[in-house]
Parts: sequence; structure tokens; C-alpha cells
Amino acid sequence: MKFSCEKALLQSVIATTSRAVSTKSSIPALEGLLLQAGDILTISGYNMQTGIRAKVSADITEGGEIVLNARLFGDIIRKMPDDVVTFASDDRFMVHLSCGDAAFDILGLSAADYPELPAVEDEFSISIQQKVLREMIGQTLFAVSTNESRPVHTGSLFEINDKGLTIVSVDGFRLAVRREPLEKIDGGAFSFVAPGAALSEVEKICEDVEDLACVTLGNRHILFEVGDTELICRRLEGEFLDYKNAIPRNNPIRLIADTKALIESIDRVSVVISDKLKSPVRCVFDHEKVMLSAKTGNGESKDVCPLSGDGGGLEIGFNNRYLMDALRYAPAEAVQIELNTGVSPAVIVPTDGGESFLYMVLPVRLKAAE
Repeated sequence: MKFSCEKALLQSVIATTSRAVSTKSSIPALEGLLLQAGDILTISGYNMQTGIRAKVSADITEGGEIVLNARLFGDIIRKMPDDVVTFASDDRFMVHLSCGDAAFDILGLSAADYPELPAVEDEFSISIQQKVLREMIGQTLFAVSTNESRPVHTGSLFEINDKGLTIVSVDGFRLAVRREPLEKIDGGAFSFVAPGAALSEVEKICEDVEDLACVTLGNRHILFEVGDTELICRRLEGEFLDYKNAIPRNNPIRLIADTKALIESIDRVSVVISDKLKSPVRCVFDHEKVMLSAKTGNGESKDVCPLSGDGGGLEIGFNNRYLMDALRYAPAEAVQIELNTGVSPAVIVPTDGGESFLYMVLPVRLKAAE
């Protein structure tokens, strides 16, 4: 196997595919990257849950395939000078790498030991702009559960129908929903749950461009195609929360807040809160303002943030981080906050009555006024 390739291109593809490599595995090949040279050079990483395969432009003089330790190969390429990397391997899996005056000889493994990445049947698929998919994942991923007792909630629900794509994440304390119209749907309406860890990689692979990404649903796997890179992951099975019935929408109190100003107010009163000294942020929603306060062993903090509307003096407590996350990821400069009672969730939606996003945060029970 022989090829030459620009160092920057090779380094970028190794960095992307290495994110799907097992750091420790009973199968040594899974700690490596699979290099396949045919008409084009393809590099793959796979940890039996998620696989990333990427094509890279190279001048191939002799085809073949080999597995190289991902960490070692990545370190060598990263430390080489910025020039063209020349790669040559023999039938004993010895690899010679050279670039400028730098040269390395390392031992690879047989590609026959490398498990095959799953094939994904093309039954249902959608196309969506990369930048839109990246934003949607980023604006919901923070609410994915880390609790393995309900594995289905460690991923995000994708719902596809004639209205477009809806992505939903929930962790028992908060819920995030993002909706966008779609350019193309094949196979009709469908839904699936994709693992949060895989979506985090999809978010990194997607670029801030209008080029389309394609999402294909198979029987057991999901394929994300972004440019020359493919990510394949297992579907999460199980009953996802019936989120539509979990969201209270006939809330009597509706207030408009400047997103940035409210985040800054919560951030200020959160100064006295730490991992050791936890406390909810106490919010009193009044006429045209919300009064925020927090009290711990570190001290006491207070602030006032202007709002539009009247909260009628409603007092409610929130986990400072959960409320700030919902506001921070809301893609709008101003949001509508819907409230009912001191023990009902807060619902954050667009001010124009649209449905492009919805965030719900459960309250924290407050102790008697101090």
C-alpha cells in the first residue's frame, strides 16, 4: 500500500475518525484506524457503538488496507512538518512514513482483524443544511440525560413528518425541543432516538455551511452523511417520553424577557452558589420585573431584571444552571416565559408564538422564606 497526501488533510481526517476509536478494547484492532486505499483513501474509526468513516484526497500508487494504532499514528502525523506525507507498507505490516526530513517506521495490524462497520438500509432519509443540523443538535444536546437507568433518554428523539424535523432531549429536570422545516424527506414520516455521544460527534463534523447533510434510518442503525464523512451509530430502543403531553401550555402568566439580560442577572446571583454550597435561585415575578436572590454559606446575593408583563408576585425557585442553559441555548434575543404556580414548570418559547423552539425547566421547591 503506497500513497502520498497533504499533512493538513491527513491530520484533519485522523482527528475526526479517532473520536470513534476505543481507548481500551479486548480487540487490539479497535484501538486503531482502518486505512483503505483503492480509488480513494478511506480512514475509519469504530468502537462497536459508533463508527466514523472519512474519505481523503490522496495520490495512491498502490492499493491495500491496514490498521494503525490511532494514538501513535495521530501523534506522528501531527508532529510532522507541514508538507506532503508519504506512506508505504509491506506484507509484514511494516509502515514507513516520511515527510520532509522526518521519517518513522511503525508496525500495523492486519485489516482482516477489523470488525466491519454496519451497513444502513436506505429506507427513510432526510436532507438538511449542515449548519441547521449543527445548531439544532447544539441547542438540545445539553438536556440529554446521563442516567443509564433509562438508556433511551441518553439520546435525542428525532421526529420527521410533513411539518419538518423536531429534535427532543429530556433528562427528568428539563426538556428541550427544536423544530425546523425540511428540504427533502424520503420514505414518509419516521422517528428514532440517536445516542447523545454520537450526536456530539455529528455536531463537530457539521460545518457552518449551507451544504446538505443526509440522515438515513436503518433497522438498527442511523447513518449521518456530512460531506466526505459518514457517522454510523446504533439506534436507542425503548419508549421515549410522551413530551407533547408533558408540556403544560395553558399557563396564565406570560412574560417577555431579554435573553441576555436575564442570563446576566441569574449569573450574578449565582456567584454565592458552588458545587459544595448549593441553593436554588429564588425568583419573584412581579409587575414588569423579576427579583432574583440566592443564599448559601458563602453569602447572599440579589438582583432585579426588567421584564414585560405581570407575574403577580409569583415566587418560584430554579436550579441556576438549568435555567441559564435553557436561556443560553434559546436561539432568540427575547423569549416568552410561561408560568403557572410555584411548583409548575417554566416554559420558554419564541415571542412570536412560533414553534421553532421550546425549553421547559422544572422548579426547585423553596424552603420557607428566610
